[in-house]
This record gives sequence, C-alpha cells and structure tokens, in this order.
Amino acid sequence: MGTVLTIAAPALPPTPELVSITSVSHAEPTDGDLIERVGDGDRDAFAELYRRYTRPVLGLALRRLGDRGRAEDALQEAFAAIWRSASSYDRARGQGGAWLYTVARNAIVDGARKRPEPAMQAPDEPSNEGGPPERAEASWLAWRVHGALELLPEHERPVIELAY
Repeated sequence: MGTVLTIAAPALPPTPELVSITSVSHAEPTDGDLIERVGDGDRDAFAELYRRYTRPVLGLALRRLGDRGRAEDALQEAFAAIWRSASSYDRARGQGGAWLYTVARNAIVDGARKRPEPAMQAPDEPSNEGGPPERAEASWLAWRVHGALELLPEHERPVIELAY
C-alpha cells in the first residue's frame, strides 16, 4: 500500500549557444512619410494612403451626409483635396493621420455646403385622375365622339375639330 510510482523523464537537451540574427526591419512608412511623398507627387504613396484611409473617411462622410452616393462623392473630393494640399503638411504640427482627417473633414463639409441635401419628397397626395371606371367611361365617350365626327359631312368636320 505504500508503493510510490516514479516516472523517469528524459533529460533536457543542453542549452544551445545563443545565436543572434540581425534584425530585419520592414516597417511600413508612417502616414506623415506618405503625405510628404504625396506632396512630392508620389502616386504610390497616394495609393497607400488611399488604401489605409478609404473606409474611415467614407465612414466619416456617411455620418456627416447620411447618403451613400453623396458620401462617395465626398470621399473622392476629400482625397483630391489631400492630393492638392499634401505639400502643406508640416510634421512638426502633428501626426499625418490627424492632418489627413482634418483635410478630409473640411472637404466633406465644403462639399455639403456646395450641394445641399436634396429636398424631401412631398408626401403622396390622392390623384385627381379618376380610377379605372372613370377612365373607361372617358374612353367610351371619346370613342362615341370620334364616331359622331366621322358621320359629319367632310366640310363640317374641320370646324368641330378646330373648336375642340
């Protein structure tokens, strides 16, 4: 009853020598770096900024404008404004993302002022036109009048046609 079970564990391998690998840095450029490159006319940097910020800026435009079509137009205007004003970016005044959002927000607001929200549609009102029975009656009456006009002599018909 007093048996103790022991398990033999394999011995740990000896500690290997420490080997260092020179660090490989593949850090993405910061937003500020990209904006400065866009200011110099770099289309690839602009494409990267567009890839990074399309969804957030579209979301901002959707919240401001409430309409997807107008928000997509505002997104296009915002990135056109970013392209035009990228040379004015000053890294000392703040981060690139904040600058980009400010330019985008200003472009969205300016676009909303230029193209105000379309007026709401007037509520549906009952039509003054008759329903199917009234249209059938009018059609039957028109048929009778045309039939009566055909019975008139040829020289009297133009007088009636001109009067009505």
